[in-house]
Amino acid sequence: MPGDNAPAQSVSELSMALKRTVENAFGLVRVRGEISGWKRAASGHCYLCLKDDKAVIDGVIWKATAGALRFHPEDGVEVVATGKLTTFPGRSRYQIVIDRLELAGQGALMALLDKRRRALAAEGLFDEDRKKRLPFHPRVIGVVTSPTGAVIRDILHRLADRCPSHVIVWPVAVQGEGAAGQVAAAVRGFNALAEGGPIPRPELLIVARGGGSIEDLWAFNEEEVVRAVAASDIPIISAVGHETDTSLCDFAADVRAPTPTAAAEIAVPVRGDLLGQLREIGFRIERCARRSAERSREQLDACMRHWPEKEELLAPQRQRLDELAERLPRALRTELSHARAALGQTAGALRPGLLDRPLERGYARVEDRAGKTLISAAAAREAGSLRLVFADGQVDAEAGAPALERPRRAPYRGPKTDHPRLL
Repeated sequence: MPGDNAPAQSVSELSMALKRTVENAFGLVRVRGEISGWKRAASGHCYLCLKDDKAVIDGVIWKATAGALRFHPEDGVEVVATGKLTTFPGRSRYQIVIDRLELAGQGALMALLDKRRRALAAEGLFDEDRKKRLPFHPRVIGVVTSPTGAVIRDILHRLADRCPSHVIVWPVAVQGEGAAGQVAAAVRGFNALAEGGPIPRPELLIVARGGGSIEDLWAFNEEEVVRAVAASDIPIISAVGHETDTSLCDFAADVRAPTPTAAAEIAVPVRGDLLGQLREIGFRIERCARRSAERSREQLDACMRHWPEKEELLAPQRQRLDELAERLPRALRTELSHARAALGQTAGALRPGLLDRPLERGYARVEDRAGKTLISAAAAREAGSLRLVFADGQVDAEAGAPALERPRRAPYRGPKTDHPRLL
């Protein structure tokens, strides 16, 4: 325009002027709104929108600040953001750079917790039929907690008082950025241990943390932790916070303990009580055995009262034995007299002359040089030197080898002819 001597600004100059104006005017603001479009970039920076029913403002959380968040933001959560306004010249937009992000009161946090609980419950992660029974006396117990807090000392002390066990501690952060990931990784790591490996595989896990505000316990409400606990093959006792505190980890675990000390009490029995029970069982077994023996003795006595006396049982056999003893000498005398009579009859017919009478008929008796009569060819060959006794004298002889049997000649039947022989 004629007479207009105001210099023209470049786009960059105007954008920077706006940026300085906005940052100077709104260097510290607190904005309450509902998160929308939450995302975490690969660089670690987080981007979101804060909205209400009438307006929307962009927001950014740099990586260093995002790592210190005490809860995991998600869409639909009402929060209070503290930071400063600035502009983004590349898009001609303004945004809030958030230095601190808080839930907008307990009501908002509880609403988020209830929303997440209902979503996970719908998947069946909290069903009772998925719960596993705890071992009665675990030999190895794994504990997921901070290694420096009072919680682990309370657990170890209580276990030592009740029943000493082998405890393996997996150290984790129990609050702040990354705590949920560490807890979930510890639960999965214990489950990945092999049976019989260099590190014993626990038979029971305790996930524990001391008391605190709902924000302090928020890591145990994260979905990653809940899913790891629900998927564990090893039974888990959840002991997060005090008795009045409740986390989603409690719902997913197999057993919830009101305190970490109570978790140790649930994990193992009292050794003194077990010894007392064993002694009582031993006494009961002894009493039962004694009572059974007494009852058996009473039954035996009752049966013996109905049995006949020993004398009555053996009287018939004794009488029979006496009769046989009386008859035995008479029977022996009778048999002896009969044998003597038979011997007398036989001896009368036996005379020395009977041995020489066959010799007069042409027989000979074969004896060895000692005068023993030989009755077989084998005995004669064994004796070697023989004596042949005839009726009129004796002849010495030597036993030789048996002669080969000559083949018998067929009788002569005359010359062969084709015609019948005429007689």
